[in-house]
Amino acid sequence: MALSTRLELYLSRKGIPFDEISVTPGSNFEAAVLHSGLPREEVIRASLLIDLRGVVMAVHPFDARLDLEAVQKLTSRRLQPLTGPQADRLYDDCQPGFHPPIGGAWELPVLVEESVMSMPRAVMAGGSDRSLIAMEGRALRLALAGARKAHLVLNGSDLVSPPGQKAVTLNEVAEQLQKLYRLPPMPALALRIFRLTSSTEASARELADLIEFDPSLTAQILRYARSALFNYPGQIESVQDAVTRVLGFDRVAHIALGIASVRAFDVPRGGMLGMDEFWRHSLYCAFLCQKIAVRCKADKGLAYLCGLLHNFGLLLIGHLFPVEFQQLNSLREANPEHSMRSLEQEVFGSEGGQELMLVGHGAIGGILHRLWQLPDAVVKAAGVHQQVEYHGEHESWVLMVQLANELLKEKGIGDEFNLQDPSVPAARLGLDEADLNLLREEVENVSDDLDALARSLTS
Repeated sequence: MALSTRLELYLSRKGIPFDEISVTPGSNFEAAVLHSGLPREEVIRASLLIDLRGVVMAVHPFDARLDLEAVQKLTSRRLQPLTGPQADRLYDDCQPGFHPPIGGAWELPVLVEESVMSMPRAVMAGGSDRSLIAMEGRALRLALAGARKAHLVLNGSDLVSPPGQKAVTLNEVAEQLQKLYRLPPMPALALRIFRLTSSTEASARELADLIEFDPSLTAQILRYARSALFNYPGQIESVQDAVTRVLGFDRVAHIALGIASVRAFDVPRGGMLGMDEFWRHSLYCAFLCQKIAVRCKADKGLAYLCGLLHNFGLLLIGHLFPVEFQQLNSLREANPEHSMRSLEQEVFGSEGGQELMLVGHGAIGGILHRLWQLPDAVVKAAGVHQQVEYHGEHESWVLMVQLANELLKEKGIGDEFNLQDPSVPAARLGLDEADLNLLREEVENVSDDLDALARSLTS
């Protein structure tokens, strides 16, 4: 039986029945839940808190975020979350991250969100990455006997909420972000490019003139047009040539907008999350999104922009919190098996003034794009690209980014490395395995050129 030894002994001693649900080994708890196909509103989890008096367990729904202020008022203690490694040390007979929410097995005092105690069925970690366990309501209440019941979570605390519950909107989080932090405005040149391209009357000459006003941007656009990616046989002497002979208006506008917008952020170049890898990931994703759009008969220019700008949330986190960003960068390199969401929670979960970052870099990027008044599809693609089960507005653009990222994981490109099945988003877009193989072939054919282009944009 793939269970924590302590949990198995505790449940056996209490005579508490449960069922075991097999999951794919090697993933983290969040991925195991998502891939299980089980209703997320049935899943519960444990958050571990600590102060000088010791550790307390808080049990709450999977999609809810703990309200630390409520916990502190309830207990009259200044409890703070344990980091991931600290929690793993406490659960020394469990796989990392698979922490059963049954505190009695570890002789921990337990607080439980009151709604949990009325659940008809609950699914939870059992200590192993090979299975989850499920209990009927009566068994769950026996397992949590003695726990203190209270309202412990923020209402609508996540951007993903169980069905029937109200989710926090990007507008609500954006309002809080603007109050708490000085968010960078869109750089003046990027704003001028965006305004120009929003006009149906804009000409290639006007775009070229605007770009050529900035020598650095001009050089980068010319390097882009001259790259082997396009194999243009003639001479390219000006941005006007790049627009009219090689790239076209939309592609020049979009890459120029991306280059100019990145100047808003002061982020180090090195590491898996640094600027060098950001550009590499973004260019690959933009290329694939454009190819996917062609197969879906969608606007390939807008698809390119969605792919290019979808990860700006990481840059914003790096800009606002350079110390924490370095920690996140190091954790990403040391823990490729963990989701970015779990690493972000580990870095920001114990910082009292930075809880808002726990919505994830995707949502943060979507918020920034909305504040910059970028197209709604770009806002949504950035904001929910971490949500593999997303259904809603601009869904096709989100799916294009998700599919591109799944294909890029196979090449070790991006900030996530837990492979999911790319056929799922592909099927929702009306694509099949033959399409996926052609996309893999297309990106492989230009990988050297995309790598060279990414290096040129960061040099």
